[in-house]
Amino acid sequence: MKKGSQAKLEVGLDRARGETERRAEGRRGLAPAAQLEQDRAQVHVRDMASAMVAAGHEVHVLTGSSGPFLPVLEQAGVHIRTIPGMGRNLLPWRDLTAFVAMVRSLREVRPDLLSLHSSKAGWLGRAAGRWLRVPTLFTAHGWSFSGGLPLYRLKLYRKLEQMAAPWCERIITVAEQDRSLAVALGIAREGEVVTIHNGVRDVPPSVRARPEQIPPRLIMVARFQEPKDHAGLLQVLASLRHLDWTLDLVGDGPLLASTKALARRLGLHERIDFPGACLDVAPRLAAAQIFILLSRREGFPRSILEGMRAGLPVVASAVGGVAEAVEEGVTGYAVSVNHTGGDLRSRLLELLTDAELRRTMGEAGRKRFETSFSFETMLEKTMVLYDEVMQLRQRRKES
Repeated sequence: MKKGSQAKLEVGLDRARGETERRAEGRRGLAPAAQLEQDRAQVHVRDMASAMVAAGHEVHVLTGSSGPFLPVLEQAGVHIRTIPGMGRNLLPWRDLTAFVAMVRSLREVRPDLLSLHSSKAGWLGRAAGRWLRVPTLFTAHGWSFSGGLPLYRLKLYRKLEQMAAPWCERIITVAEQDRSLAVALGIAREGEVVTIHNGVRDVPPSVRARPEQIPPRLIMVARFQEPKDHAGLLQVLASLRHLDWTLDLVGDGPLLASTKALARRLGLHERIDFPGACLDVAPRLAAAQIFILLSRREGFPRSILEGMRAGLPVVASAVGGVAEAVEEGVTGYAVSVNHTGGDLRSRLLELLTDAELRRTMGEAGRKRFETSFSFETMLEKTMVLYDEVMQLRQRRKES
């Protein structure tokens, strides 16, 4: 979509526009439906929806619940609609209620494009879009069948994705690994699924880090629940207690209390700050010298991009699309998912004891963010794809 044209976008998320050149009267659009919690899909929707309104489009977001980003969206001029029954778990009767509500909203808004995020909203929304013949895209922020669940559920989610894939014009993955997996498993064919890496908005120089400062402060921004591995990090840091360092563990979640207890048992509690969840992590990143993300599964983590944006060297688990963001030995290190196996310890030891290495890696990470992972880069690529989808649907109508 070109800047200055108008279109209606509807967005669908399941957790807490037509013509490329639109005339002045425009048409309306809906954005991803979601329960607007603080997760990667919801941050993505917040930023994309706000940017599209600023570009002159009409954007509606369908959401299953309230959340901290709703006031931000409303202030930006995004229309919010609540979808009863929208949730993450498979509950057929509740899902049917959500589907009916989505169809009703689509009929009322008559969007030029339907953009879907998160697994449940992605499935129900694709069914609704096909039913009403609305041009539709689905963004997979990591596949639900990629691990961490019982085998029968993984097989079920894979079958559901294979069923729903033909109901939309394009699937966007946020990591090339996820695109390749979708093609290999028969979810979609080459050309039907494309990779657009996540991008994050820049911050002013006043909240950029100075990674060469000593003593170094480490920071990990992540929810305290599986698949994140705060415990593994603390166990490794316990073996580095002879060095001078401190640690910020930003976030909340069900494993927060047990992580605090582990820190006390390991004798690290006086070195660690647990500030809780933060909507704006930029100031905390600016006060740090090393960014860490330990996890057993990931898609394409936005938090790593935020660390690079701040100019921090990154140490992250080599899972999902992490290696597509972290340039090994240049902007940081992608370490073995066996976090207590020695790889993580050796990389942390290097960075904790070498201020110049931290500085050069941080500078390289900042440059990589600017060239590859800015919000503007992601927005431009996404808007081009929106145009292609609407033109594709128009050609099909005319043929």
